[in-house]
Amino acid sequence: MAIRIENLSYVYSEGNAFEKKALDQINLIIPDGQFIGVIGHTGSGKSTLIQQLNGLLKGTSGKIFYNDQCIYDEGFEMKKLREKVGLVFQYPEYQLFEATVLEDVCFGPKNEGLSPEEVKERAIEALNQVGLSEEYYEKSPFELSGGQKRRAAIAGILAMHPEVLILDEPTAGLDPKGRDEILDQIKKLHTERGITVILVSHSMEDVANYVERIIVMNKGCVMFDGIPREVFQHYRELEKIGLAAPQVTYVTKGLEERGWKIDTMVTTVKEAKNAILKSLGK
Repeated sequence: MAIRIENLSYVYSEGNAFEKKALDQINLIIPDGQFIGVIGHTGSGKSTLIQQLNGLLKGTSGKIFYNDQCIYDEGFEMKKLREKVGLVFQYPEYQLFEATVLEDVCFGPKNEGLSPEEVKERAIEALNQVGLSEEYYEKSPFELSGGQKRRAAIAGILAMHPEVLILDEPTAGLDPKGRDEILDQIKKLHTERGITVILVSHSMEDVANYVERIIVMNKGCVMFDGIPREVFQHYRELEKIGLAAPQVTYVTKGLEERGWKIDTMVTTVKEAKNAILKSLGK
């Protein structure tokens, strides 16, 4: 079991006038190899939650276990945790700082004390995994497009061979083509390497298309936790907290209200198309 969270709470500015509880008694199990979406409105606690998972923030109370060892135990090697639980922040291109793309991706494995040969091998492998070919290696990161910068930043984490990859709004600010390319690449990585992926997103379509489990955060608590088909059936409750369901949910619900016999638990365009054709007897 990769990550287990028990009764985790976190309070910002504890003990003064600005005190705010960001997480309230969170209990979650994140198995190896799952692709999870975390959604919630601004201030719901989702970003605070993911920063707990590799020890950037420490819970005010409760525990987090990584492979059955509490990360708060004395002597626990937090550096190794951060090598295995990689976190890619929103707008990760702001983390790029080396002279070339290849040097930037080499930074993480180099700090692990690996040989120069292994460092370069890992960096090239990671760049290939995110779709950046040799022509980009010697370019400055700042010469890249927005989507390419995201890929380079993700490669920098992948070069450390994480077991868990956490991405906080990895497609923010990208055009639809760039967004699809990044998410397709992440899905491919998940499928080929079997790593656990935790995707924080505001896009219900993205979550519906890519993840196998959704965790909905609201006021520092887990509001829903389940497969997309189940979670998006609560679209009215989601609307009340500033979220929604994928557009196809509203389409099929609308058809049902007009007398169609149709599967309303679809979450993707492909599923909706098949449901409509089936309803039409085709």
